Amino acid sequence: MNRLRVSSITEQVVTHLRDGIRRGRWEGTMPGRIALAEELGASRKTVALALTRLEQEGILEPQGLGRARRIVPTEVEAKAKPMRVSILLYESIDARLHYVVDLKHQLQEAGYVVSIASKSLIELGMNVSSIARFVGKFETDLWVITSASRDVIRWFAEQPIPAFAFGGRHRTLSIAGAAPNKLPTYRAVVSRLVDLGHHRIVLIVREQHRLPSLGPIARIFLETLEDHDILVGLYNIPNWEDSPEGLLRCIDSLFATTPPTALIIDEVHLFHAVRIHLAHSGILAPQDVSLICTDSDPSFEWCRPTIACMRWDSRPFVQSVVRWAEKVSRGQDNRRKTNSKVEFVEGGTVDPVSKMTAR
Repeated sequence: MNRLRVSSITEQVVTHLRDGIRRGRWEGTMPGRIALAEELGASRKTVALALTRLEQEGILEPQGLGRARRIVPTEVEAKAKPMRVSILLYESIDARLHYVVDLKHQLQEAGYVVSIASKSLIELGMNVSSIARFVGKFETDLWVITSASRDVIRWFAEQPIPAFAFGGRHRTLSIAGAAPNKLPTYRAVVSRLVDLGHHRIVLIVREQHRLPSLGPIARIFLETLEDHDILVGLYNIPNWEDSPEGLLRCIDSLFATTPPTALIIDEVHLFHAVRIHLAHSGILAPQDVSLICTDSDPSFEWCRPTIACMRWDSRPFVQSVVRWAEKVSRGQDNRRKTNSKVEFVEGGTVDPVSKMTAR
């Protein structure tokens, strides 16, 4: 009977680094032992031993004291470089979103070289001509674009470099994509607010959902209000300049005349900005206004009161991007779309109108 052999920590690190090099996780030179130790959660001594082992195997080549070790390519690796994936974010701050971090990590683990574009769609004005010039300067094999407008997604769909639309208005376009199906949840949220006595309900969304014409989210929101015999207009979906100052001016204007009893706010960082601004003005949730975010975030669980939000699982979407990249890398024209259900989590930032007016 063969005895079970348990690998030492050093051997496990050697195997991990060796496999990562073969998958193209690192190119040209290897990160130093300090950076690798932090990434792997191992001691610097263990990482140093593992790097020395890889030198002995001829996988790494020392370049002298204080210089990064060179990765020695094999014959096969020299012929086939790993595919490059570039992620074009809606806004630069989105790089911190948990599903964007997870997406980058999963793609890297699958052997792709991943980079975040130096400018976001917002910085490029969501303008097709500006985006075309910017994208033209990139050397990449695949694009992942997040929360783009319909015109931008259509442009990417027509380009020779394959692209994946992560969110955004891609539903009827010929492009691979993934998005949470929020429309039924919007209807459920509005109906729930009306049941609680709310009639002055305002939706705060970016320009791409409002202009040049109302998108599906804005339309379903207004239609649901009308179904409950509530008159609708610009008050319910106000226009605002896409900047922090523009957002806060919009909020101040709303509360200066006919204060809404409920705000539905798209995007986590917009929600936090509005909530903090209102609190500084002495307007609290749910005492003075009900607040709902159309996304979820791990930070919401730490808030008191807890945040009312729309919750969806981002993991299937991240996996769908990786599967798409794998199929495209094998020469398959994959334009499959993925959707998932979204649930309404009625947190502590929602109250009946009667409770608000009684305070």
